[in-house]
Amino acid sequence: MTAPAITASGLRRSFGDRVVLDGIDLDVPRGSVLALLGANGAGKTTVVKILSTLIRADAGSARIAGHDLDAEPGAVRAAIGVTGQFSAVDDLLTGHENLVLMADLHHLGRAEGRRRVAELLERFDLVDAAGKPASTYSGGMRRRLDLAMTLVGTPQVIFLDEPTTGLDPRSRRAMWDVVRGLVADGVTILLTTQYLEEADELADRIAVLDGGRIVAEGTSDELKRRIPGGHVLLRFTDARHLDAAARVVGPSSREGDALALRVPHDGDVRSLKALLDRLDGNGVAVDALSTHTPDLDDVFLSLTDRKAAAR
Repeated sequence: MTAPAITASGLRRSFGDRVVLDGIDLDVPRGSVLALLGANGAGKTTVVKILSTLIRADAGSARIAGHDLDAEPGAVRAAIGVTGQFSAVDDLLTGHENLVLMADLHHLGRAEGRRRVAELLERFDLVDAAGKPASTYSGGMRRRLDLAMTLVGTPQVIFLDEPTTGLDPRSRRAMWDVVRGLVADGVTILLTTQYLEEADELADRIAVLDGGRIVAEGTSDELKRRIPGGHVLLRFTDARHLDAAARVVGPSSREGDALALRVPHDGDVRSLKALLDRLDGNGVAVDALSTHTPDLDDVFLSLTDRKAAAR
């Protein structure tokens, strides 16, 4: 089996008396996206800084792209790319010059460097702006250039630390398309974000960080099913079928004065089929139904509020 792209065990980090990370475990398969969610100060950026060799953990171990974080930091740096919350673009240089600088830092030969720069300018739709100073770029263009600079060295693993902060919705979605393209090429991404929609759109798995610990991890759907409030809304054409359904389905509640019944449900397809089969088997005609599950906002607030209340 292929080794995970990122593994971490028991990562701990304190700043003075403040414990920021209190034993973090991660396991990210190659060619996937893990989104790390957390409020400001939850430790998301600290995780990125440790895994990208910018700071050391107080305890714990990690391997990135098969390399031990402590024993092989140079090999780790050669295998990764990092795009932080704030752009690393040099405003005094043009977009083309920023990329050439990165090619030189990666010791690419002249011909290889020119080829790679041209490829990235095309890929990130920056050809027309390549000769303009980066100071004239819009927020979305700067973030695309920043990510293009990260890709000059063809990293296997990329850390994206809140990459769409401050972008308008159109620019944010353009960045999402870029991320999807990278994953399709086999790149592994650890994404930190405060945009829950972003995690929902991009992540194969989501980890919620709170109080220095990962308080929940799973796919978006798995996390949503952990939160109460999911239900199926059954609609009927007459009160007779509504009354019959209420007797058949068990615990439920009527939807105001409407001919509708709200049945608690976790979104599981098999249990939904079983519910419909039970209604059909008892001769209950359902006119329409809709399923409602908690969203990631509900998940995030529930998990972090619960943790805060316990402290």
